[in-house]
Amino acid sequence: MSEPADVHFLEKAAALRPPEASPPPPSRLLTDGRLLELFDAQMGSRHLDLAARRLRADGHGFYTIGSAGHEGGAAVAAALRPEDPALLHYRSGAFFLERARQVPGGNALRDILLGLVAAAADPVSGGRHKVFGGHRLNVIPQTSTIASHLPRALGVAFAIERAARLGLDAPWPRDAVTVCGFGDASANHSTATGAINAAVNCGYQGLPMPLLLVCEDNGIGISVRTPPGWIHAAYGSRPGLAYFRGDGCDLEDAYDAACRAAAWVRAHRRPAFLHLRTVRLMGHAGSDVETSYRTSAEIAADLEADPLLGTARLLVDRGAATAAEIVALYEAKRVEVATLAGEVAGSPRLASAAEVMAPLAAPVRTRPAPDRPVHDRPAGEPATVAQAINRTLGELLDERPGLLVFGEDVARKGGVYGVTRGLARRAGAARVFDTILDEQSILGLALGLGLAGMVPVPEIQYLAYLHNAADQIRGEAATLPFFSAGRYRNPMVVRIAAYAYQKGFGGHFHNDNAVAALRDVPGLVIASPARPDDAAGMLRTCVDAAEDAGRVCVLLEPIALYHHRDLYEDGDGGWLAAPGSAAVPLGRARVYGTGGDVTIVTYANGLRMSLRAARRLEGRGVRCRVLDLRWIAPLPVDDLLREAAATGAVLVADETRRTGGVSEAVLTALADRGFRGRAARVTSEDSFIPLGDAAYHVLLSENVIEVAVLRLVGGQAGTF
Repeated sequence: MSEPADVHFLEKAAALRPPEASPPPPSRLLTDGRLLELFDAQMGSRHLDLAARRLRADGHGFYTIGSAGHEGGAAVAAALRPEDPALLHYRSGAFFLERARQVPGGNALRDILLGLVAAAADPVSGGRHKVFGGHRLNVIPQTSTIASHLPRALGVAFAIERAARLGLDAPWPRDAVTVCGFGDASANHSTATGAINAAVNCGYQGLPMPLLLVCEDNGIGISVRTPPGWIHAAYGSRPGLAYFRGDGCDLEDAYDAACRAAAWVRAHRRPAFLHLRTVRLMGHAGSDVETSYRTSAEIAADLEADPLLGTARLLVDRGAATAAEIVALYEAKRVEVATLAGEVAGSPRLASAAEVMAPLAAPVRTRPAPDRPVHDRPAGEPATVAQAINRTLGELLDERPGLLVFGEDVARKGGVYGVTRGLARRAGAARVFDTILDEQSILGLALGLGLAGMVPVPEIQYLAYLHNAADQIRGEAATLPFFSAGRYRNPMVVRIAAYAYQKGFGGHFHNDNAVAALRDVPGLVIASPARPDDAAGMLRTCVDAAEDAGRVCVLLEPIALYHHRDLYEDGDGGWLAAPGSAAVPLGRARVYGTGGDVTIVTYANGLRMSLRAARRLEGRGVRCRVLDLRWIAPLPVDDLLREAAATGAVLVADETRRTGGVSEAVLTALADRGFRGRAARVTSEDSFIPLGDAAYHVLLSENVIEVAVLRLVGGQAGTF
């Protein structure tokens, strides 16, 4: 079936005639030769879209969201340098091809086609998705992004200058401009508005923010129209955000606007917004029935505004090409793309789950303890959890010049609980700094800093606050190595003040025990220390995993245990420990006691409760051993099975919720590995956590653990 955009272009291009008067003088910015180069990128993008639909129809292709109507993006690529990092809109095919033309080597048309057919040889994603990306082109891979990549773009722009300020090597020169493309519908997304606000806020504070935001405005999001004039009204006069406007259907105008915008950002190191008018041809995707929500007149108007036709008309008007030559170029590009498509169709794809998942779990090598003496404390001095984390962060800042600590209140105040107190004085304001109150932007900074070769350690002030920005971990951080076949990494250690049991601190936003949003993120490392020595060692492991293996790590720090000193009685100091300089092995549990009657499996606050319950149970003749999981992901399954087999009875004491909590994973692991003993669990309720004493009606308690153990050793199993 013929594609109307293809037919319309050929008919109109063949009928083009030069003007009767003398041709206009050459553009001040674009020579005829340069215009032909950009036209080549535009044609290549269009024929890739047509090939994608043919490949899909023939059973070889899998992706049909195209760039037709957005080919004016070639002008933006032409206005920038190949060293400028780019995070592209999924309709940025012409930008990608023009960027590839600027960098010798490779065949961008073939690379994209390999992605369309999910070939294992795809040099970007390795057959996992059609993605624009590659180190050689300084294009950071993005999948079908809506607006989730804008916080990362913010972070990349921030990282350019911060790396230079710290004297660190970065992938981009100090005068680079970060370009980020998105659509008009995406501009309404909270992720976009938050990132743009954060960029403007940085500029307002005088912080360098060389970020060029390119809104490719085609007036529609799938089937929902953008109100005419809305993008200009929302962003055209915002203080602190330079605004430029260009017509993406007129290559000269688009190039002029893009040059002015890029030059402004490069000179001023402040954010700018390039509003590029485009049209959308060929619908949203191959399966889209555009006539169900657009009139024939609207579709026809977009065909008339086809940017390829605009460039062809410009070439003919200038006398740079005849109508016949335009058609010949277009058909030659069709043959070139079709030939390549035929070569890649049927290419081998990923053949196993192991191949698909290979980028998700890069092996972690923990470093040996540093040879240098431990700073600022006598050797062996016991500490609380908060003190252990503070001391370890200080040592890591001393040891690793590329490590940065940031978040809300972490610098001058030292954190709500004092965990980062004194670090800003120790390492300086460029490495320990406060951010605005926006979790998406905090994680976006981390995403960019990690790509620049640094080790970001952002803090999320409370676990509940993470849910405002969880997709920055799930959809951006964790997916980057997967959809780039491990060629890109997102090293980061996200510290989160977590869990419940805070006395006198109310409400679900400060007492929260929901971890399900983290548990199902493939490849994510989730550390959950309870003791001070483990907190120090596991933090080191996470930093090693991030810096050496590019892993995305989350450290869940139990707030209620930050300042605990005692275990059994007031003044016993049983919860203090001396944090050492050695890392804790990733995915290994810790065992307390050798009791043979029951194994209590727990973590975080549950460890302290379980140890206290086990002591009382010993007085009643029940001998327990307590297994501290320490790692929620990867779960220490081998240690779990060993300690479960030692007693034949397992009680999982889980402070998270019954639904979506950690106990589900533990019991499933036991069942999957064939454990035949008795097993039960006690958890917190499926409830939000209220203020005051009412919280203890829905949270796991020592008494509940104790009663459950007695029932279990008495022969009962299940959920208590």
